[in-house]
Amino acid sequence: MNLDFATIFGLFGSFVVVTAAVILGGSMTAFYNLPSVLIVLGGTFLVTTMSFSISEVIRSQKTIALTLFTTRQKPDGIAQEMLELADKCRGKGVLQLQNALKSLDNESFQYRALQLVVDGLPAEEVNKILQNDLNGMVSRHSSSAGILHRAAEVAPAMGLIGTLVGLVQMLSNLDDPTTIGPAMAVALLTTFYGAVLANMFFSPLATKLERNSAEEILSSRIYIAGATSIGRQENPRRLEMVLNTLLPPAERVHFYN
Repeated sequence: MNLDFATIFGLFGSFVVVTAAVILGGSMTAFYNLPSVLIVLGGTFLVTTMSFSISEVIRSQKTIALTLFTTRQKPDGIAQEMLELADKCRGKGVLQLQNALKSLDNESFQYRALQLVVDGLPAEEVNKILQNDLNGMVSRHSSSAGILHRAAEVAPAMGLIGTLVGLVQMLSNLDDPTTIGPAMAVALLTTFYGAVLANMFFSPLATKLERNSAEEILSSRIYIAGATSIGRQENPRRLEMVLNTLLPPAERVHFYN
């Protein structure tokens, strides 16, 4: 697993651009207001948590953090690897997978898939166990993406609430000119904070998480197809046809051509 430079570059680069514009346009301190921070950050977190549960929000943190990382191997490379393993097992037996297991992470989906085959479980049972594992992963990713999408909806709303708070404070103290500035700062900065969080943080991360999830689901389906095919001791040429039905046309493999 490696850092996803596209995500890191876009995420931090966008904040750098906005920060640079703020600094070039005037004082950086003018864009800091503690009441606005409390309303937007605190309110977004609490309202988002209200929509889910504390345990779901805590569990999602690890999944969300993984959006900063990417796996180097692409689905077509995984398909090629599974075909190579199937070809070896076709000639020398399923125990050839033990050598492949030594180089894999014990927590990876590929390791679990191949280990089930090595353990001698029937192909149907291997398929059922891996499908349940995949369904659990999809559920976790969907929950994490839902939390990010919900936060992206709530942040601008909290900004609007902060704007109303600032306007009420300003209008109720028009007789005291010294209170107008701070109240107006709350009114404007909460909207600014909400827009920045929603459009530069929560929403892009949710989209990236969904993209990564779709790629991981495809990879997992390739592992499932490969493991069950090896378990049934099927002809690897049939596995190649099955895998190519899962892959996009531009990424289909031609192992036996």
